[in-house]
Amino acid sequence: MTTLLGEAAVEVAGAPGAGAGAPRRRRRSHRARYALTVLAFLLPSAIPLVLFVLGPMVAAAWISLTKWNLLAPATWVGLDNYISLLSDPETAEVFLHTVYYIVGYLPLVYIGGLAIALALNTALRGRTLLRGIYFLPVITSWIVVALVWRWLLNPSNGVVNTVLAFFGIDGPGWWTDPAWAMPSIILASAWKDLGFVMVILLAGLQAIDPGLIDAARVDGAGWWRRLFSVTLPLLSPATFFVVVISLINGFQVFDQVYAMTGGGPGGATQVVVQQIYDLTFRYGRAGEASALSWLLFIVILAVTVVQIRGQRKWVNYG
Repeated sequence: MTTLLGEAAVEVAGAPGAGAGAPRRRRRSHRARYALTVLAFLLPSAIPLVLFVLGPMVAAAWISLTKWNLLAPATWVGLDNYISLLSDPETAEVFLHTVYYIVGYLPLVYIGGLAIALALNTALRGRTLLRGIYFLPVITSWIVVALVWRWLLNPSNGVVNTVLAFFGIDGPGWWTDPAWAMPSIILASAWKDLGFVMVILLAGLQAIDPGLIDAARVDGAGWWRRLFSVTLPLLSPATFFVVVISLINGFQVFDQVYAMTGGGPGGATQVVVQQIYDLTFRYGRAGEASALSWLLFIVILAVTVVQIRGQRKWVNYG
């Protein structure tokens, strides 16, 4: 009897599906160990991301729903800050100034960076040294760059107006003139960022198969035809990266404005981030400043999403 019961137990244990739960438990255990391993490697970057990016974003979202002067306790006002900003003509004005900056800055920095990259992609003597020289402004403090350009564009005794006067041209007022203040900032910004754009585009140029350029040359294509029909289409991934990064940085322009003009003269260079700074630290309206920062975030996100969706039509990854 005992033998029969033992044989029956062995048959039941060996039946299909009897141990089906064990492999599933092992797979779950393996996935859990894998997730913990990945988390351990991500923690060094995830902790600063949460503390210094996601945390402040959540805090700003809450502050944007309050009225707070940085001293007294915050008072809940709901969406009043957003309604006030959207109905304030000054909000539209600072966004227009920011767009003005981007429209002037982006073509200038891209075309200049592309020209330098094309020149340094040839067998030019001393090109390694030139690459370092062109990249040097990128790592230079904006305070230093602003002081240099304020001196260069000084209306009375600046180098630029002195050179223009030598050729009989009456130079403009540059950063002291409301009409020329933003072009002054655009010029300084493009000069500082040329090196960054040059490095990205130069890397893209060096990734292009030289055989394609040679084939176009054999087919009789001139330099301009090769540039527009071969080089630029194959350079589109690097161009896409430069455009996305430059637009995001353009919407967040602040350092050069603060250092060169402080938003003046007469508010001619007051951009969105400068307005956020002034609302917070000059006028004690931190709630409105936080709401404006979230409006800026939404605009940047929308523009970036449109670019990412539109890349399929003009970016060539082949």
